[in-house]
Amino acid sequence: MADTETLIRQYFDAFNSKDSEAMLALLHEDVVHDINEGGREIGKEKFRWFLATMNRHYSEHLSDIVIMTSSEEGRAAAEFTVRGTYLATAEGLPEATGQSYSIAAGQFFEIDGGLITRVTTYYNLSEWIGQVGNG
Repeated sequence: MADTETLIRQYFDAFNSKDSEAMLALLHEDVVHDINEGGREIGKEKFRWFLATMNRHYSEHLSDIVIMTSSEEGRAAAEFTVRGTYLATAEGLPEATGQSYSIAAGQFFEIDGGLITRVTTYYNLSEWIGQVGNG
């Protein structure tokens, strides 16, 4: 669906512009966020905190973005390449020394009422650790 694809494109454009507020504006107040190899968080404020934490530890840009939408309203998926720099050591991960990395990733979305109600992210954490060291 064109509206769904436009919404997801806006989400990625805001990410690449490092515009957290624009990303948050596309999310439902009770957005469900499934974190790669992590837990599930619910709510826009928790997503805001997650973005701030990510921005502290990583500088990332998404490219090669392919958005796929369902023939029925409300579902989308995207595949992309994450290119980034590891800026500050994250708890439980290798020491950050400004390492660069490039990994494939995917996200699944649910949409309702023109807002994103779920974001689920997948990438190969072992591959990322191998690229930044200690793997």
